Amino acid sequence: MTAAADAGPTEADWAAAVAVVRGLPADARVLLICHVNPDGDALGSMLGFGLGLRQLGVRRLQATFPGPPEVPEPLRALPGLELLVPEADAEPAPDLVVCCDAASESRLGGLAGRLAGAGAVLVLDHHASNPRFGGVNLVDPRAAATSVVAEELLNRLGVRVDAAIAECLYVALSTDTGSFRFEATTPAVHELAARLLATGIRPGDISRRVYDTRPFGAVRLFGEVLGRARLEPAAAGGNGLVWTYATLDDLARHDQPPYVLEALIDSVRCTAEADVSCVVKQVGPAEWAVSMRSKGAVDVSRVAVALDGGGHRLAAGFTGRGTADDVVASIRAELEKALVGA
Repeated sequence: MTAAADAGPTEADWAAAVAVVRGLPADARVLLICHVNPDGDALGSMLGFGLGLRQLGVRRLQATFPGPPEVPEPLRALPGLELLVPEADAEPAPDLVVCCDAASESRLGGLAGRLAGAGAVLVLDHHASNPRFGGVNLVDPRAAATSVVAEELLNRLGVRVDAAIAECLYVALSTDTGSFRFEATTPAVHELAARLLATGIRPGDISRRVYDTRPFGAVRLFGEVLGRARLEPAAAGGNGLVWTYATLDDLARHDQPPYVLEALIDSVRCTAEADVSCVVKQVGPAEWAVSMRSKGAVDVSRVAVALDGGGHRLAAGFTGRGTADDVVASIRAELEKALVGA
């Protein structure tokens, strides 16, 4: 990636994005899409931006994501959920597609086909690995969350960030900074959080819903999956790797939906003896969604990109195939290559 790309959007990029939105006809059909298995930043940025578009007068507006139309329970109180439609019901030929928090077209699943038939494609993202697949790309690898990019564009469009929009953007910002614990938590992040809180949203209530609410079945499931975690101190060039896996049978046995596993990486990454942590989650007979984290010694985005995924230096993911052991073997191999090329 070039230094210019690392620097984020130029003024020309921002102007182009504003022009695309401002140039929409009154009856424009707008489709917002976020990535598969949406997290707080994906949903929060998408819905917050969608509510902003509605404030601007856009009425033919849909939001969607690939796969089953199930919103994770901690995010079911987000404002703007009425904009969501199932993947199959999404507008086939929108005038504008806005892609939120998707590091690549592949993260859009079956909805990637909507891009070819759209009048314009606007990408809002903060993943360094993003190949800039839109017609207009607002990709800022320096941003702590996609919501940072979304808030800046809303501001340039003259949207008043009310409490509903603020709650969506705050959830997005909070979740992607690990509740303001990760290195991406800069003074600017806290300044944005302060502006959002000034609208009157209640951070205590939001945190309880997002972080402190989990079905008992999920608690039991976490205990079982953490019980099979494996530590490999010599992996990643001696920086250490800790990993575990969860199967579809595990989910069925505890009667839990797949999204509950998204929070599991936080319980694995705290392992003191490992810089790199992974959770390998089965999504099909021989298909696994992989979440990776680094404490700083290893760039896990290199591993993810090599395995057809994407992400950031400290947080990345990809889809693996084969058995769980096959997937972890590919991670081990790419970790060593990443360190050699560092």
